[in-house]
Amino acid sequence: MKKNLLGIIALSVVFLASGMLHLNAKMGEKTIVETAVAAGSFNTLVTAVKTAGLVDTLSGEGPFTVFAPTDDAFAKLPEGTVEALLKDKEKLTAILTYHVVAGKVMAKDVVNLTEAKTVNGQSLTIMVKDSTVMVDNAKVIKTDIVCSNGVIHVIDAVVLPK
Repeated sequence: MKKNLLGIIALSVVFLASGMLHLNAKMGEKTIVETAVAAGSFNTLVTAVKTAGLVDTLSGEGPFTVFAPTDDAFAKLPEGTVEALLKDKEKLTAILTYHVVAGKVMAKDVVNLTEAKTVNGQSLTIMVKDSTVMVDNAKVIKTDIVCSNGVIHVIDAVVLPK
């Protein structure tokens, strides 16, 4: 109970401290892909989604929960990694689908989970560490960005399937 309460408090603090994505449209009117494009901080992710041919899927009915790495998160990867992935559609697709969970999982639900099965078939590990919600090795830095077909939680690292 105490761990869950700490997780909820941590997510609330992260959410309030980080602020919400600044979008011109009302929250929830755009798809996950449209929201990511409009935010301007997911250019690498959007390029990868386009290259993998997942735009139609992530613009579809859903709902989906996307743990979305920022451009800064992709920049943390070793030099040449993104370029190599953009040339390997199969590996790129496996990594991108590892960031997506079927269904709409809001922050209040995430903190009660220890794992979440991704559409790639593998599970992400979820834990609260030092009052921070972690998804595998990534910190959740913004939560509950509601889209017309799901929700985005922003993470500070690219998570890789096992």
